[in-house]
Amino acid sequence: MSETEPVKVLLADDHPVVREGLSAMLESAGGIAVVGQAGSGEEAIVQAEALRPDIVLLDLRMGGMDGVAATGHILRRCPGTKVVIVTTYEDDADILRAVEAGAAGYLLKGSSRQELIDAVHTAARGETVLTPSLAGKLFRARVVEPSPLSGREREVLGLVSQGLTNAEIGSRLFISEATVKTHLLRSFKKLGVSDRTAAVMTALDRGLL
Repeated sequence: MSETEPVKVLLADDHPVVREGLSAMLESAGGIAVVGQAGSGEEAIVQAEALRPDIVLLDLRMGGMDGVAATGHILRRCPGTKVVIVTTYEDDADILRAVEAGAAGYLLKGSSRQELIDAVHTAARGETVLTPSLAGKLFRARVVEPSPLSGREREVLGLVSQGLTNAEIGSRLFISEATVKTHLLRSFKKLGVSDRTAAVMTALDRGLL
């Protein structure tokens, strides 16, 4: 795409009124051409392959294939195309799923006309687009990952960190010493370590204790 050519955009949303509204806003800006519209994730994939747009503005939740799944298919089949999710949903997990699928950005449908236009041009330049209010959510979603350790494994390691022996831990938790050893061995494997001290240090470093 040269600087003199308009940014080609494909709109994908299962509500025709939303598509028409987005199309009117973008076309009025100049420098942007809406080359197609799709009403489902499956249709968006077909249209993207046929039209090779620069940007696909894709709804997150549609009937049939959702926006995250469609994003992956579009990017695999059309490497030169960028996908920006446009949705009403602000859930942390949804944002992370979209970004991990390769989306170039995530915008709320309540974004202003200028924010939408800027997002298209920003994504076309290869930069990431994210509604400002969602930046903190994405950060939290990325850093708050599920612990690889079970609750009992964390409990056992916590007592190890206090200097208790396996027998003392078993007595404290009302489990056998053999069961304590089993929990520790599982922890070692999950953390990629081979002894108690390394397990405790790794768990502390990763914020698991």
